[in-house]
Amino acid sequence: MIRNVAREIAMHLSFELSFTDLSAEELLDARLSSPHFEALAPEYEVYGELPGPTQRAYIRRLVQGISVHGYELDQYIEKYAKGWKFERIPLVAAAIMRLAMYEILYMPEIPNGAAINEAVEIAKKYEAPDVVRFINGILGSFVRAEIPAEVPPAGATEQ
Repeated sequence: MIRNVAREIAMHLSFELSFTDLSAEELLDARLSSPHFEALAPEYEVYGELPGPTQRAYIRRLVQGISVHGYELDQYIEKYAKGWKFERIPLVAAAIMRLAMYEILYMPEIPNGAAINEAVEIAKKYEAPDVVRFINGILGSFVRAEIPAEVPPAGATEQ
């Protein structure tokens, strides 16, 4: 299983967190199981293969992090969704943006551009083109305004 599939599964699970009384840990334990994947495989291609240990750890880190930082992430979404109240944003779109923002803020090993690109690619599967553009715009504005630009090391010169 590759990372973009794991991201999509993490998006599904973080979306489901909005509708369940289960904790993130309980949800992950229930959903990262062979029976759950077998039940969903006919409907969703991403459930065709049970994640290996590395991908399960990645999914768990994302979903638990989104659970812990959900309020903060939602505040960023609302801040950059000019003219939109958070309640008007489609729930799948919000789940996709939470995932990308969590990666950008808390997983420095993932390049910001990769997090945004992967979010846009996931959004194309679930949302209309105007919503995909909306997601891309919010994430781009978020990175430009909230994430400091990388400073070249001392002594480096620009060409």
